[in-house]
Amino acid sequence: MPDVPAMPDVIVVGGGIIGLSAAWQLHRDGAEVVVLDPAPGTGASHAAAGMLAPIHEAYWGESHILRLNLAASQAWPAFAEAMGADAVDYRRNGMLMAAYDADDKALLDNLGDLHEQEGLPVERLRSRECRTREPLLAPGIRGGVYSPLDHQANPRRVVAELLGRVPIIPISATEVSRNRVVAGDGRVLACQQVVVAAGAWTGRLLGVPIRPIKGQIIRLSGPEGLLRLPVRGVVRGSSVYAVPRSDGEIVVGATQEEQGFDTRVTAGGVYELLRDVLALLPGLSEIDLVETWAGLRPGAPDNAPIIGTGDDGIVYATGHYRNGILTAPITAIAVSALVQGREPPVNLSPFSPERFRTSLISTDPAAGTSDQLSEVSA
Repeated sequence: MPDVPAMPDVIVVGGGIIGLSAAWQLHRDGAEVVVLDPAPGTGASHAAAGMLAPIHEAYWGESHILRLNLAASQAWPAFAEAMGADAVDYRRNGMLMAAYDADDKALLDNLGDLHEQEGLPVERLRSRECRTREPLLAPGIRGGVYSPLDHQANPRRVVAELLGRVPIIPISATEVSRNRVVAGDGRVLACQQVVVAAGAWTGRLLGVPIRPIKGQIIRLSGPEGLLRLPVRGVVRGSSVYAVPRSDGEIVVGATQEEQGFDTRVTAGGVYELLRDVLALLPGLSEIDLVETWAGLRPGAPDNAPIIGTGDDGIVYATGHYRNGILTAPITAIAVSALVQGREPPVNLSPFSPERFRTSLISTDPAAGTSDQLSEVSA
């Protein structure tokens, strides 16, 4: 790990994939940077499946998020190459979304209409065509959508690569301003610019309505190549995904729970995941269950991330909800541009931290909102 600079240009608060990617990009662009996090890489980034899925993460009313996600997808190949594509298990083999029953097929058809309206390159498939692409699918599925633009990577490997490339001080932050951080041990650290990428904990640190959205996942282990493609399914109205790794691991997720900062793995959460994924992919029933985990996604009331410079002078990079892994490279490039006074490569106006300042939304991260979030995190 690089040495910690005595007086860094930039302090990044938060050591998940967003904070680490931003710090690495800033370092590449010539800034002296340090990351503050007591346990870097152990939160939502550790739990995530690593679906890089701008198409399957497209929803009605979220065109601005779709545009950001598409730009992020375009940034991923260069990001993966810099990390080492094989080292981070980056694969561009597309993704399949499958419907379990007729009602699920109607939901999928509705998303297909959105894909066509947005001009997204997808293939609508019948049941037999789905099973040709992924033979492990249950015979009774009603149809699906294949997206060649949706890819995957292993977030734990990405984080491991990044941890070796940026200097880290393993402490928390209790107070921040544009050029000053008060650390959990009482130290006051000065810099030219503070970047806050504290994920679900941002709401506790700053006055923005970010709250934790709990997601439980399980990891299975079987023969390499057992599952060919990442599969995201709609099963009796619920969403579930299974993402294969090159070593035979299959990540299955994820629940969505408004439980505050609770990270317990529950019997009910594991049951729901196994019930739905085995309905979709019954052949997984005979392989090993090797891990259960829970993480906290950072969610804003409008589902969109917060990326930009606030009136307080702090650069925000948080609230990525279900797309943190996907948007890490483009967020990092945008953050570096903001810090260095350059124009970001994407339009950040829909993601400004100031969009919440005059609202009546509670900034209590445990309070939740009236927004009914219905999809799972990537």
